[in-house]
Amino acid sequence: MFIAWAADKAGISDYVGQFAWTPSHAAWFIQQGAWTRQPEPGALVFFDWRGGKNYKGVDHVGIVERVDGKKIHTIEANVDGVWLKRKTRDTDKVVGYGLPRVVKTNVELAGIRSTEQPFVRATPRAEPQGSSPLDLIGTPPALLGVMVLATVLLSLRFSRRRGTHRRPAQQWNEPTPMPAQEPPAEPAWSPWEPAAEPAGSSPESAWSPWEAPASEAVRREGPVRAVAGPPTPEPAVEAVPAPRGGPTRRRPYEPRSRTSA
Repeated sequence: MFIAWAADKAGISDYVGQFAWTPSHAAWFIQQGAWTRQPEPGALVFFDWRGGKNYKGVDHVGIVERVDGKKIHTIEANVDGVWLKRKTRDTDKVVGYGLPRVVKTNVELAGIRSTEQPFVRATPRAEPQGSSPLDLIGTPPALLGVMVLATVLLSLRFSRRRGTHRRPAQQWNEPTPMPAQEPPAEPAWSPWEPAAEPAGSSPESAWSPWEAPASEAVRREGPVRAVAGPPTPEPAVEAVPAPRGGPTRRRPYEPRSRTSA
């Protein structure tokens, strides 16, 4: 992360890359064509403490500050228990160097090449000689238009035939109005006239009021009430003495005599 921080401060993050795994960082420089075995100031130096020369074994990275013969002066982070420190290293543990300046140059060249446009020489178009409106009929657009028009006309024709076959035309008949009904004629009014009496009948026998039977008269008038009068005296009841010496029978409601007790 120190390399990414330093590149951001220098304004060259796009040419240094940001990787947490050092073998991937070395592989990125190889893909960019900016990998070398010669040290130079400003290059990123990749170490393999086991002495390997393959980028897959890289386990440490630093920045080359200057080159002094076979020794390089670097700025490294997280080394000797210190966050940032200057070190003097031999090149026997170095795997290779990544060059940010080469990455920048390649990016600029790629941008220039992408903006270049090839020069196309315009060729004059020869006009057809002796062209007429009838020549357009044989062209593909004209033939396509004729086919589309014929298809539309045929579809309309068949749709009309199918419509007349499936749905026969029916004439609309107006409903017949109902005849006006005349109100019924009212019968002529005439006063009531009694029927003619038969010959030989007397006027008294011709009509007589109706007399209800006795039972009907009683039912209508109600029961006959007796006329109130003086009360009828009840006959006196004489007490008959009981025979002496015989048993006497006392009524339950008569008091018992003391002599008999």
